[in-house]
Amino acid sequence: MAPINVREIENTLVLEVSAILSKAQTDVLVDTPLHDQGMDSLRFVELLVTIEKMFKVKLMDEGITQDDIKTIRSLAICIGRVI
Repeated sequence: MAPINVREIENTLVLEVSAILSKAQTDVLVDTPLHDQGMDSLRFVELLVTIEKMFKVKLMDEGITQDDIKTIRSLAICIGRVI
């Protein structure tokens, strides 16, 4: 996989989260906690599966923390660290 920057990861995550939550992309905010945007545990698992396929990474094996998955931005930074 070619190097990818955090902004590109954020943009990809916004697309995925908007699809999962059936929201407009402009309504998905990178610094707002995912649960405040309507992301429940089932939807989050769906997002993790998509991330694993898309970025070829197993986040659960990387020792991620609650802070790593709080927002789209923190999740993008986490993904950027491990890919």
